[in-house]
Amino acid sequence: MQDDLLQRVVSHPKYQELKAKRSSFGWTLTWAMMIVYYGFIGLIAFDKSFLAQKMGEGPMTIGIPIGFGVIVFTVAITAYYVNRANSTYDDLTAEITKAVLK
Repeated sequence: MQDDLLQRVVSHPKYQELKAKRSSFGWTLTWAMMIVYYGFIGLIAFDKSFLAQKMGEGPMTIGIPIGFGVIVFTVAITAYYVNRANSTYDDLTAEITKAVLK
């Protein structure tokens, strides 16, 4: 019985659509995160003098807000993924469940 149910889910066109959309979107966000993170690490490795420039008279350097920006970017794309998953992917999952469990 479980194999039959699994086969119906896997062969359903909406499941294929869900899988393709989720995979594509996941890889897009992965690449965006990798570019931001490794870009920051590249700056640390190859242009320390840029990150060490002082901002104003205080002790803060340019590297601190850029590093904070990397963290904020991570939270933002996570929130974006969760929002999209809750709207688009959950709807497709509900459609698949409804169609397969008839």
